[in-house]
Amino acid sequence: MRTDLAIESPQASRLCKKERKIDEKCKHFCEKFYLKIETDEDEKNCGKPKGSYITLQFKDLMKFDGSGEIEEEIIESLDNLIPSKRDNILFVGLGNSDITSDSIGPRISKKIMATRHIKKEFAEKIGLKGLKSVSVIAPGVLGNTGMEVVEIIKGICGKINPDAVIVADALAAGSIKRLFTTIQLCDTGICPGSGVKNSRKELSLKTLGIPVIAIGVPTVVDAVSLCEELSGRESLTDTDLIVTPKDADILCHKVSEIIGKALNIFLQPEIDREIITSLV
Repeated sequence: MRTDLAIESPQASRLCKKERKIDEKCKHFCEKFYLKIETDEDEKNCGKPKGSYITLQFKDLMKFDGSGEIEEEIIESLDNLIPSKRDNILFVGLGNSDITSDSIGPRISKKIMATRHIKKEFAEKIGLKGLKSVSVIAPGVLGNTGMEVVEIIKGICGKINPDAVIVADALAAGSIKRLFTTIQLCDTGICPGSGVKNSRKELSLKTLGIPVIAIGVPTVVDAVSLCEELSGRESLTDTDLIVTPKDADILCHKVSEIIGKALNIFLQPEIDREIITSLV
């Protein structure tokens, strides 16, 4: 099964259940799952890097409105994953804005309030005392820029020295039920394009030298996994065909709004929420 979600790995599910590493917090609309990979053996069995993974599972956004609850869960999850020093954050929206199912990152980047250019004295004068430094970039894809994303982000980090990097990207899921109903947050970074067999160099603590928190939303499922899920039988053919819902554009917009709002609230804890909402 081709998936970017740690919680979908059969090995991870069995391991976590046995060692009680998975904890579930249920609410009316959104479920939260914690998964921690700590040893080399766990890493090998799960097929995911060591670290903490938080998965939010919620109902169909086209039928229900639980955005407020999802936002609160995202804020709480980020608070658990990001180091306490977070006065200077770089947000990176990965993906291709010209392809709907790969546009999550760039869409979110448009909703993040960039503040690094606002001086402390000026922020206080306009009623934004306690404003944190946030930088935002949507670096595009290798085919359009000729540069690996990690090269671009490394150069930026060398200039602005952020305390941490938050990366958002579209993911591939192993089940159609998880498309646009799941958000994965982790402290292991991300390898752009891995879910669609187009892996680029990873963005992580190892490559950047600073903590990298990844936020991912599954927007596609490969056709083989889909056929096996719907038929209950192993597929007799192999294909690189990728499938996304017909209303992917609306769903991308909805989930980007939710994540963007949650990030702005999290990144500016000393600013009133109503003020943040009015400014974005």
